[in-house]
Amino acid sequence: MGTQRTGSAAAIARNQVSRTGRIAASARMGAKLPRGSVSRSDERAPQDEILVGDCVAALERLPANSVDLVFADPPYNLQLEGGLTRPDHSSVDAVDDDWDKFASFTAYDTFSRDWLAACRRVMKPDATLWVIGSYHNIFRVGATLQDLGYWILNDVVWRKSNPMPNFRGRRFTNAHETLIWAARDASAKRYTFHYEALKAGNDDLQMRSDWLFPLCTGEERLKGDDGRKVHPTQKPEALIQRILLAASNPGDVILDPFFGTGTTGAVAKRLGRHFVGIERDETYAAAARSRIAAVRPLDPGSVATPPSKRTEPRVPFLDLVESGRIRPGETLSCAAGRHSALVRADGTLTVGPAMGSIHKIGALVQGLPACNGWTFWHALREGQRVVIDAMRSEIRAGMAG
Repeated sequence: MGTQRTGSAAAIARNQVSRTGRIAASARMGAKLPRGSVSRSDERAPQDEILVGDCVAALERLPANSVDLVFADPPYNLQLEGGLTRPDHSSVDAVDDDWDKFASFTAYDTFSRDWLAACRRVMKPDATLWVIGSYHNIFRVGATLQDLGYWILNDVVWRKSNPMPNFRGRRFTNAHETLIWAARDASAKRYTFHYEALKAGNDDLQMRSDWLFPLCTGEERLKGDDGRKVHPTQKPEALIQRILLAASNPGDVILDPFFGTGTTGAVAKRLGRHFVGIERDETYAAAARSRIAAVRPLDPGSVATPPSKRTEPRVPFLDLVESGRIRPGETLSCAAGRHSALVRADGTLTVGPAMGSIHKIGALVQGLPACNGWTFWHALREGQRVVIDAMRSEIRAGMAG
């Protein structure tokens, strides 16, 4: 969570009240991008830079249509009247910092509208935005997102494996935070989402919208010379890594308007992405620079974007027959050899009187409503059953070459 509020509470209130006049300008900024519109720009966003200053002012200086993904960890507006202490009377960090205080819900809504509208202007047409928050603010942020024309794709729950206890014993332990993932507008259909890669890394199960990660602790937690935490709300790198792997590609520009100590920048550099961070507090910005400078990028081969089945060229089963990889009259079988079918010259299969595609006949012999024939049927090669999808991959590799 980056700092965007400093100074006394009275000064903060004056600053927020003065910014209410910006709401009309924010609305106009959002109005420049009606649903389905495309903001054109020949300029590129800064790459691998930290811009020190107010997030909205810095965003207004960035070129339109120039970033591929936004991750935002704004102030949560915790609404505590005083500090929070543990049973041993030690203070809990980041619950009464000036940068998290707002004069009213209206002031916070204005602040949210300002930065969200500014982010939307700089997003490419198919860019997406992730914003994280707690129950104090995420619902208000979500409503503002929709008011500005963003299209919500998912909400994701970050479950903390080591949450802070509820010291007063008057509420449930607050063991999660919520992320909203949104496209720039409803017409953004080609946004990046690496569904197959996430599924493969999750033991071939679809990635769910509840993610379990611990709070940032141990060696990952940045500490100053005095041994104290440099930033009170540093997010775990694993959380940011999953977001970037899911919704961005190597070479993409990742914007973080509340940069803090640079978790987004450190992960982006490691994964072969570029970043532009905005941070108001020079102390945090300096810590981020040192942190990111020490990061070594991973080998490009280990972070390369995996091919998506949806974007691979279509190869019909008939192509395997016509190329000689599968012979007419040959018998295909399932992996266990319990079911078999005869290949016809026209690329269909037959079982008894039934004739149809590899998918239809695969479903028929199993008594199922549907079947992926590419992974069900196997051909006998040198005494071994070889899945026919491997032969399709050979043809696709030849197309790429």
